[in-house]
Amino acid sequence: MSNDHNQQSSNQSKIDALEENYKHILGFVPDRIHSRITLGVQTAPEMTEGVERLRAQLLEPEALDLKTSQLMAFGMLLMNLSQAAENHAVAALRAGASVQELQAVAGIAFVFRGIPAINLSGDAIAGALKKIEALNKAG
Repeated sequence: MSNDHNQQSSNQSKIDALEENYKHILGFVPDRIHSRITLGVQTAPEMTEGVERLRAQLLEPEALDLKTSQLMAFGMLLMNLSQAAENHAVAALRAGASVQELQAVAGIAFVFRGIPAINLSGDAIAGALKKIEALNKAG
């Protein structure tokens, strides 16, 4: 029983450490990310840790500030019509981006992806603003 408890405690420590970057950048850990990290730590810890290190390194390059990299990620995810665009809008706002900058990125995505991208941008920006408001209320 003690070994099971020690393993659970160790796994939870690894999960917490891997999720810290999301908490720092987003202010929360998206459910899908939490599920992926939790399962990964239990079944493929080395891969999960490697993926998270690489993800953080590539999304926070030394050559770009966090706001710029998050605005770029937002635009790229709009191009892919990915719901994850909302989380990167949150990260961009937290890094100092304005709603006008998000709208400008959405306009660029529209040029290359059309109505679906601009439609998603409205939902993503509105959702991001709600998340920012909830984070601010939570304090």
